[in-house]
Amino acid sequence: MNAEITLRIAEEADAPELVKIYAPYVEDTAVSFEYDVPSAEEFAGRMRRVLRKYPYIVAESGGKILGYSYAGTFNPRAAYDWSVETTIYLRTDQKRKGIGSFLYDAMEELLKEQGILNLNACIGYPDTEDAHLTRDSVKFHEKRGFRMVGEFHDCGCKFGRWYSMVWMEKMIGSHVIPQPPIKPFPEIRAEAGSILQRYRLPKTDR
Repeated sequence: MNAEITLRIAEEADAPELVKIYAPYVEDTAVSFEYDVPSAEEFAGRMRRVLRKYPYIVAESGGKILGYSYAGTFNPRAAYDWSVETTIYLRTDQKRKGIGSFLYDAMEELLKEQGILNLNACIGYPDTEDAHLTRDSVKFHEKRGFRMVGEFHDCGCKFGRWYSMVWMEKMIGSHVIPQPPIKPFPEIRAEAGSILQRYRLPKTDR
C-alpha cells in the first residue's frame, strides 16, 4: 500500500533535504537563474527570513520530503503588503503526480488566512524550449488560474544561452478600501498547522 502524502510547515532542520531537491534545478536547468547551489546553512537562513512573514511548507510521504513551496516578498515597500511571490520545487522524480497543485492549494489557503490578495510568479521562459528549460512551469501556472502579465526579454544568461523571464499573477481576494492589514505568518502559525493537517493526497507510483 502506498503511503499518503501530507503537508506540514517547514523547519530549518529540513534545509539539507530541501537543498537536495533544489540542487538539480540550479545545476541542470534554467528554472533557477542561480549558478551555485546554496549551502544548507545559507538555505536555512533563507527559510528563516521567509517564515518571519510568510508560509513555507513541505509535502512528504513516509518521512521523505517530495517537494516544497513558499511565499516571499514581492516588493518590500508597504503598499505592496498584499502581494507575494510564490515559489514551488518538486523532487525531479515526483513531477506530474498532482503534488504541485496539492502544495499550491494549501499555500493559497494559508495566504488567504493572512489576507494576501495577489499571487505573483516569476518564471524562466525560453523562446525555444531546450534541454535546460521548457514552458512547463507556465503551463502549470495557467492551469492554476494564473495569467501572463509581462515578459522581460533575454534577461538571464545560463548554459551559454540567453533566457527570458515572465511574470504571471493570480488574484485570491477582494481589493477594497480600506484594506485590512495582512497578518504575519507567525500570528496564524497554529491555525496553519491545523489547516495543513486536513490535506491528504494518495501516493501513486505512476
